[in-house]
Amino acid sequence: MDTVLFCDSNCEIWYDLAEHYKLNVIYMPYSIDGNESFYDLGRNTDFKEFYAKIRKGSIPLTSALNEYNYTEYFEPFLKEGKDILYISFSHKLSATFESMNKAIAALKEKYPKNEIVCIDSKNISMGAGAVVLEAAKYFAQGGVIKADLIKKIEQLKSNVRTLFAVDDLHHLKRGGRISGAAAVFGSLLGIKPLLKITQEGKIENFAKAKGRKKSMLMLLDNAEKAGIDTTQPVYMVDADAPDAPVFAQLFSERFTNAAQVYRQPVGPVIGTHCGPGTLGLIFFTKEVSAHE
Repeated sequence: MDTVLFCDSNCEIWYDLAEHYKLNVIYMPYSIDGNESFYDLGRNTDFKEFYAKIRKGSIPLTSALNEYNYTEYFEPFLKEGKDILYISFSHKLSATFESMNKAIAALKEKYPKNEIVCIDSKNISMGAGAVVLEAAKYFAQGGVIKADLIKKIEQLKSNVRTLFAVDDLHHLKRGGRISGAAAVFGSLLGIKPLLKITQEGKIENFAKAKGRKKSMLMLLDNAEKAGIDTTQPVYMVDADAPDAPVFAQLFSERFTNAAQVYRQPVGPVIGTHCGPGTLGLIFFTKEVSAHE
């Protein structure tokens, strides 16, 4: 199968893993203090500086790629006669895929013998990254039939779960996730909303906790309820959260047999929307089931 694998930097896998599995990465843009950058999967990103600026009042922004950007990423491989399989972050969370679809339509007319497949992971951050990594491991075995790879990706999508708790409601308010009144009221009461990525790839509030530690415990409760498979990789992500080690300790005390637990920072693009202090837990479930 003469196919190349693509992902985007909103899957947030670390840059060395992307290189190891020969993944082609579409880098997503963000700007802060008027300076635009593209998230490089941690190669040269100063996470501390980014979140420090937000805490001091800077307001970061994200933007969509245009049709030309996608053409630049895909066309060199099509010219070489290769097919493209792109595992993307959730299409429900960005307008960038309108430009991508236009680019793909034009490229299919220009290269009718090549196949371009975009699979919506219906997830974000390491929720998408976990799917990409496991698919890349499977692909790296060699001799994989494309139909089998796509089937594998669909199975992974069904089993991955993403739960997270934000520390400051105002970032959700700015992104239109909650009302201004709710943000002010919740912040005054110390309310910490718990959110998840739904089966449709949307962000949904599923609970509220009074206080930070309670929010951590509720994340673990919900992971247990969802049927977390501790024989599979588990990812703990945080947006420069000082108490991330506390969350990691609570996890290790609850799930003593989890052997593959990885911790890493939330990148600037996703951090723009969730804000500093966010904690996330990404895992696979034991059985294929609908999101709770």
